[in-house]
Amino acid sequence: MAQQAEYEAHLAGIRLAKEVGAKQLAALSDSLLITNQINGTYEAKDPRMQKYLDAVRSLTNTFKSFSINQISRGKNAREDALSKLASTSYDHLTKKVLVEVLPERSIDNQRVNTVSTTPKWTKPYIYYLHHGVLPDNPEEARKFKIRASHFVIRDNQLYRRGYLSPWIKCISKTEGQMFLEEIHSGGAAAHEGARALTGKILRLGVYWPNVYNDAATLTKKCKECQTFTPFQNQPTMPLTSITSPWLFHK
Repeated sequence: MAQQAEYEAHLAGIRLAKEVGAKQLAALSDSLLITNQINGTYEAKDPRMQKYLDAVRSLTNTFKSFSINQISRGKNAREDALSKLASTSYDHLTKKVLVEVLPERSIDNQRVNTVSTTPKWTKPYIYYLHHGVLPDNPEEARKFKIRASHFVIRDNQLYRRGYLSPWIKCISKTEGQMFLEEIHSGGAAAHEGARALTGKILRLGVYWPNVYNDAATLTKKCKECQTFTPFQNQPTMPLTSITSPWLFHK
């Protein structure tokens, strides 16, 4: 269990360094066994430790340079104090102490098959921005080129340009439905209408085609919105004025 905790700590630190954009990484550890296994001096014979070692190497290969060195336990007092948080209560901790609780081991995530997360509707725009290929039909090519001018690629992610807002991340319709349901009828929901709901989605920084139509459809299907909707007092047809004759007028 101690070796697994050491590997989990290393994996968490490596992932954090990767997220902040680090290109070169130097790690320190007070475990001679873990350090030598990562450096290749020792061999990981246990199948579970081999999975941890493979996970560490797959992450470290993304850096330009990576090194890990072993230090004495006395110089690693801060990390030892953090490691003891797993067996203590979190009630006494202040908000400045950030604690991440892993629901499962990192090696268990490798059992999930990797699938493409690129939304289907974004692929034509990504292909055009990379290769400049347009549809064969001149009219369709003209319309597509105008639509594609609103998009840009950054870090292999498609964004939609905003007029008065930052770039908006393009997501799939399935992810958009999750955002809509959470904002509309989630824990802090106010059951807004389609226009207000669409504005919240865009201010959140995500976009997909027909976002307004999906918001309107969700609002119409919401039972609470239909039950407590304001009563319409206006007539269904416009009023027509009728000129009546004066009584006893000659």
